[in-house]
Amino acid sequence: MAIPLLEYAPKTQNARVTGYEVGGDEKPKVYTTENILSYSDMTELIEAAYRQIFFHAFKADREPFLESQLRNGQITVRDFVRGLLLSNTYRNSFYEKNSNYRFVEQCVQRVLGRDVYSEKEKITWSILIATKGIQGFVDALLNSDEYLENFGYDTLPYQRRRNLPGRDAGELPFNIKSPRYDGYHRSQLGFPQIVWQNEIRRYIPQEKKAKAGDPSLYLDMARGLNSAKGNPTPRVSALNINIEASVPRR
Repeated sequence: MAIPLLEYAPKTQNARVTGYEVGGDEKPKVYTTENILSYSDMTELIEAAYRQIFFHAFKADREPFLESQLRNGQITVRDFVRGLLLSNTYRNSFYEKNSNYRFVEQCVQRVLGRDVYSEKEKITWSILIATKGIQGFVDALLNSDEYLENFGYDTLPYQRRRNLPGRDAGELPFNIKSPRYDGYHRSQLGFPQIVWQNEIRRYIPQEKKAKAGDPSLYLDMARGLNSAKGNPTPRVSALNINIEASVPRR
């Protein structure tokens, strides 16, 4: 018998109210198949989907079969997102490198476009992962009323309401706030790496740099000629070497 999904509520009453947003540079671009007219528009949507789910997709991480189905209209954007979430790349990079709580946080950010409300929501989705697996968890997110009301079947998920009035700076992007690897795995991989610069570089203005033919450019070469040493004089003359005594008898 499956455990029913626990109930959780937003951590603030403001989350229940539809925000009044004004367009600006910080407002995310909305990608949807409702207004795609060319092949390049679909390519831009696919690249945005990889950035939203994977943050970056190498050639080996791409899903050409899903891309072909989306271009031909056989699947919707929601189905394409579902395929990326259930891919081996997402499983290996996010699920296997993190705990269930952190995996829930990353999926809610990328799929629902917001942060988790509280620890209770993390526990709720973690129980669902333990009972129904990743596929059941992904289906529950994509079939939720919150996802369908905000994104539907044709709109790519994005970070919602990143600009918050009353703050000097808006919320950080999800890929910076919740990186792919947890702290333990980042330490195993050697991140972050501190690079020390051994040589001190000094800025020289353009008018003070040596021009072509300047004698200072050949100063190092001249110093190398003065320090060159010839062949050293041998201590023993070749005429005084006793060949018969130095060669062992056979």
